[in-house]
Amino acid sequence: MAFNNKIKLVAYDPLWAKEFASIRSILFESLKDNILEIEHVGSTSIPNLIAKPILDIDIVINPTKSQLHSVIKILNQLGYKHVGDQGISGREAFKRTTEKVPISDINKTWMAHHLYVCQENSLAFLNHTTLRDYLLQHPNEAADYGVLKTNLAKKFPHNMEAYVSGKTEFISSILNKKGFKDSDLRKISKENKAS
Repeated sequence: MAFNNKIKLVAYDPLWAKEFASIRSILFESLKDNILEIEHVGSTSIPNLIAKPILDIDIVINPTKSQLHSVIKILNQLGYKHVGDQGISGREAFKRTTEKVPISDINKTWMAHHLYVCQENSLAFLNHTTLRDYLLQHPNEAADYGVLKTNLAKKFPHNMEAYVSGKTEFISSILNKKGFKDSDLRKISKENKAS
């Protein structure tokens, strides 16, 4: 599917980590009794990596307890709308209702961000954190990933599906190195194309 919006990649900005920390603080204060952790994932969590200027945030919950209902209710009060799993098991997505979300006493316009609630040890969560941790530990491969993303954005400037699909082989090779099974890699690839 082609999109009208151009894929915009920008140089890494150290303010992304500060913005995440501020958003995390607000979320954690409201959710701390119902969650395990809040993680900054995606390209904005990797210093010096080119990225779309949109934070990716994973809120981690215990899969054996039914915390999701409480978390959805609290996130709704903070201005997030639950939009379901969007075809990715173990991960629930949320959209901001305004740029002032998360709603807080600060009354600030926040940086754009994607918010997910992930079950601990779900494939979706492990995909995010394994890739992040690997790229943090291997700056040369992170640089290669940046070149790949730049080339894909030039080749498919208005086609997010092709852009995402073009990154799949690179990401899968890293996850394979880290011990992900072929069946898990196929599932991740299929879910990424569907989302």
